[in-house]
Amino acid sequence: MPDQDLLEEVLLHSCVYPCQSIPDELTSLLVVMLYDLQDRKFQAREILDEGEPVAEVQKIERYLYSFRTKLAAALARCRIKHDALSIECILPEAIQKQEQRASALPLCVWINTFKISLEDVFRDLKKKGFTRVETVSDFDHYTYCMDQHCHDVLVFPSSLKEELLNLDLFADCKLLLQDKSRSLAVHSAQALLNAGDDIIVAHVGSHLTIAHMSALTNHSMSRIFVCGVKSSAKAAELRNLFSHMECKNIRLLEEDFTEIEPTDLRLENAKVILLLPQCSGLGVGNPIDFILNEHRDAGLLRDVFQGSVSKDKLGILAERQLNELMHAMQFNKVQGIVYCTCSVYPEENELVVKKTLESGVEGNKVQPYRLIPPVFSTCSNSTASTEIFFKMEPSEISSGCFLAILAREKDSSENVSVKDILARAAAKGLLDGIAAVKSKDEEKKRPKVAQHRSTEPKNAALLHHQTVSNTKAEVSVSKAVSNIQQKNMNRASSSVQLKKSIEPGLDRALPRALKHASRVSPVGKAYERQPLARKARAERKRVVLKPVEIVFPPVMLPYVSAQGNKPRTATQHCLQGWTAAKGLRGRILPPPLSKVARPTVLSHPQPQL
Repeated sequence: MPDQDLLEEVLLHSCVYPCQSIPDELTSLLVVMLYDLQDRKFQAREILDEGEPVAEVQKIERYLYSFRTKLAAALARCRIKHDALSIECILPEAIQKQEQRASALPLCVWINTFKISLEDVFRDLKKKGFTRVETVSDFDHYTYCMDQHCHDVLVFPSSLKEELLNLDLFADCKLLLQDKSRSLAVHSAQALLNAGDDIIVAHVGSHLTIAHMSALTNHSMSRIFVCGVKSSAKAAELRNLFSHMECKNIRLLEEDFTEIEPTDLRLENAKVILLLPQCSGLGVGNPIDFILNEHRDAGLLRDVFQGSVSKDKLGILAERQLNELMHAMQFNKVQGIVYCTCSVYPEENELVVKKTLESGVEGNKVQPYRLIPPVFSTCSNSTASTEIFFKMEPSEISSGCFLAILAREKDSSENVSVKDILARAAAKGLLDGIAAVKSKDEEKKRPKVAQHRSTEPKNAALLHHQTVSNTKAEVSVSKAVSNIQQKNMNRASSSVQLKKSIEPGLDRALPRALKHASRVSPVGKAYERQPLARKARAERKRVVLKPVEIVFPPVMLPYVSAQGNKPRTATQHCLQGWTAAKGLRGRILPPPLSKVARPTVLSHPQPQL
């Protein structure tokens, strides 16, 4: 606090404290509210900055306002004692500079897209006399600009705070004032979501953070689970606030985040965890507003305005943050974690993340986590997001912020499907008006069936054309076919009769084609009995076969026709075209070859005789 001892002196001299109705644990909050009251010149708060405050804040604010006269008199005596025009003049020089920087920070406002679109906001602001500029450096009173990281965040000059809060856009919860660090966190979490994925918010914090997360997921069926809503009164208060802001996909959980089992069935569809742990908050430009709006521990204000945190407190905070992050990594179905603080200490930022990754707490049954750069709006022109850790140092135009994104490593054997890509685009609202993506089964089955039906007539026509045209392609026959042929011919008591005789003059050549495709040689039948998988693989291959010379003994057998009534020689049949059996799918064998044939490419590795 800005000289907390001075404010405590004011409370004692005005007899406002001690008070039996104010418990000891709310003493720090009492000091904070006193500073806020004197900053408003002891006037009543006409319009609340951001929604409804918590019950404890309302109670203390009403109590202090009832003693406003005594408090103002006690403060005046202190000013006279220290010969100061205001309470700020009593503060140390370093704290005075921090207060000046805080009062000059631009105001960040996010748009509640449940109630209004970005175009309507631009139009309403233009009617009210506001001009849109490119950057903060172009500000000139009634101006504003788009934030460079978040597409739904507007930035206004700090001097317009009171006028902005009086606009209907703020009264109707269409525009909401909040520190930018929270907007960065929810945008990073939203970028990790696919359509229908749920998200876990580990801490209640400000209801504005939860509402912003809800607004960013309004294009999908995602649900937001908020942990740590202890009392029914708190739950009813939050539901009322969310209803007023038209947020409908929020679920409240009574348990603290670390009390929830990673295998909880309520969270089986949760894929992202948003972790905003309690931190020292030294990076915040306006710590009083931040602590009031985020409902943080007011006891840290003394450390904030001293510019440092004791080692003991820092160690306690870092240990708590480490435990929460390690617990988040134990949710096996979760694919991403967003860790965000407003601290400037590495002990609360990089060291916590690195210790967690080195612990291997996620186990060996799932893919490990790795750090990835945060992803913001596509219109972002910031180069800071290319770093593994996203950090914003406290400055005259922004508060400090630390952001780390942990995502599971992708399995090397796992390919990203088109459905996953489109689902992520749908979650970001980029597929408005486009039909839903078909399931993987439909995508795998339907095209194959359609392709099979469409290619069968084409293949039949092609085979018919090849048979009619008597294509003269040079082929060679493999040794495997020769071996099979030789074994069948050497059987002493063969039950198979040759249905075609071979002309002696052509004993060194292969017949060109069979006359009837339905009549298959014994070799062909043996080949037909080979597994279908082997035939399918063979058909897809194209191999170069070596030339081979096959010599058939001259055999002259009477040929009996299909009707079985007229024997005749087979001389005329061995020269006629013949089509292969179904094992060859109608492929054409060439005209007779010479003794040495050139090697060529054959679409089937083992022709059928």
